[in-house]
Amino acid sequence: MRYDECEAAIRQLVDAADEDALHAFGQATVTRVLASGLADEADEDDLDEDARAALTAARESIATADATELRGHLDRIDEGILADGDMDPGLVVALSALEHWTSYLEEHRRGELYELAIRSLEEVDHRVSAALDDFLAEPEMAAEYARITQALTA
Repeated sequence: MRYDECEAAIRQLVDAADEDALHAFGQATVTRVLASGLADEADEDDLDEDARAALTAARESIATADATELRGHLDRIDEGILADGDMDPGLVVALSALEHWTSYLEEHRRGELYELAIRSLEEVDHRVSAALDDFLAEPEMAAEYARITQALTA
C-alpha cells in the first residue's frame, strides 16, 4: 500500500467510526505515542523545566484528564518552548499528538483523530523508516495500521 492510499483508508475509517470507537481509539493512540519515548529523545534546549514538567504531567494523566486539564498542560509547554524552529522531530510528533487529542476532546472534530492516527504512523516511521511506495512493508508499520483499523472498526 502506498502512503497516500494508507492516508485515504484511515480517513475513511475515521469518517465511518462511531463515537465510542473514536474516543477509545484516540485515547489509546495518544497514550501509545506519548509512552513511545519520542519526547524523551529531545534535547535540553527544546523545552524549559516547567514545560518538561507539564509534558510529564500530561503523559501521566492522559487516561483521566479532561480537555481543560490537557489544554493547561499544553499552554505551559507552549510557554516553555526554547527551540527556535529546530525542535526535535520526535518531540514535535509527541506534542502534535497531544494537541490533536486535546482538540478532539474540546471540539469533537473527527479530523483531529485522523491527524492523531497519522502522528501514530509517524512515530512508527521514526523507528523503522517506511518506504512511501510500500508503506506497510515493514512489520511494525503493518502492525500499527492493523491496530488503527481494528480500533476504528470495533
